[in-house]
Amino acid sequence: MSTRKTTLFYALLIAVASVAVGMVIASRLDLSPASSAQTTAPPPMNSAPLSGVLDAQTFRAIAKAQMPMVVNIRTEMKQRAQDLSEFFDGGGAPDDFLHRFFGNPGAPGAPGAPGGQGQDQGGSGRRPPREQVSVAAGTGFIISKDGLILTNNHVVEGATKIEVSLYGEDTDQLYKAKLIGRDPLTDSALIELTEKPNHTLPEARFGDSSQMAPGDWVMAIGNPFGFAHTVTVGVISATQRPFNVTDGRSNEMLQTDAAINPGNSGGPLLNARGEVIGINTAIMSSDRSSGNIGIGFAVPINTVRELLPQLRQGKVTRGRIGIQVTAVPRDALEDFGLKERKGALVSTVTANGPAAKGGMEPGDIILEFNGRPVLNSSELVKLVTATKPGTSVPVKVLRNRQETTVNLTVEELDLEAESGGRSSRTNEQPQGTPAAALASRSAT
Repeated sequence: MSTRKTTLFYALLIAVASVAVGMVIASRLDLSPASSAQTTAPPPMNSAPLSGVLDAQTFRAIAKAQMPMVVNIRTEMKQRAQDLSEFFDGGGAPDDFLHRFFGNPGAPGAPGAPGGQGQDQGGSGRRPPREQVSVAAGTGFIISKDGLILTNNHVVEGATKIEVSLYGEDTDQLYKAKLIGRDPLTDSALIELTEKPNHTLPEARFGDSSQMAPGDWVMAIGNPFGFAHTVTVGVISATQRPFNVTDGRSNEMLQTDAAINPGNSGGPLLNARGEVIGINTAIMSSDRSSGNIGIGFAVPINTVRELLPQLRQGKVTRGRIGIQVTAVPRDALEDFGLKERKGALVSTVTANGPAAKGGMEPGDIILEFNGRPVLNSSELVKLVTATKPGTSVPVKVLRNRQETTVNLTVEELDLEAESGGRSSRTNEQPQGTPAAALASRSAT
């Protein structure tokens, strides 16, 4: 080999080695840029007060501007034919009073419908359970140009295939998507397009759901009964409405009379500026066959916005101490030694849980958690669930009219285990249960 070629060879070798060493050093020192696909900061939120005058063009302008960021979601999942037939034919759960929307069980070919595969053949008894593919529809909205989409957990939970259609395109044009993260407690989920269109994706703008008040105008956009990009308008009927998720655990929801129907799940609820202030999730219904009766519920967007970084990582982690709490009885303040109604009354302590191990007892009134005052039971639940599992915290309690402090270590909340493995799809309240009574006792 000539001297010149030898020199070039060693120069190239040194250059390659230098790059490799540089990459190793950068990775060790964490100097390499983080992938934007792996981290998601919460989208900016507009907290400016709502103002201005509504006119004949207001809702038309909102619909025109915001419909492009709303998507229709089609899912496939495997179900047991016998289980579905029992569910829809009335052999299982009673009619739902809080109806979460998922597909159209009455469609031809659906389990329990005429000609469906879930019925008996010739009166010979039920067939052995077998898997079959069911198709369902929902809604979502785009929150980033790289194809991240927010929707409801119950829209995509258990899906073996997720496809998305975009506004303004042929309904047969479907883009594949994958599940990134989901949270049954807030019924929220984050999915991502794995196939993308050849144009820039529009993004939703976030408003401040804490500013909403009864009487504020809102618009819902969704895919009810397969009618893509349907617009409905109404007002906020109530805020902080308790909505049961599992026994003892509830969310504070926005209530609206904007028409919401099966297929609207996961779609945006918009304020008068066209900003997302909620994710449409459920309606009150007398039975599965009825549609909107003017009482719908949406998850406040502030709640989901705070969870987005965790959803992007695939899992939402919360704390738990193993107790059930309720409000301090108004007529028992003197008995407990309280001058004002504050704190959370411990009604049940879970055996071998963090609270039990720390020495907490039924009848204790929790006044402070980790140095922060506890105003009521709802406030305590928020403080506990926001605490990182493994954290050791002091808890000030009132016991026998005397203040004392117990120390306990917060553990991780396993919602599925806590609810006995029930899916968020079927965890609905029976007909006749008052919605206001669903959160009378809270678990944490």
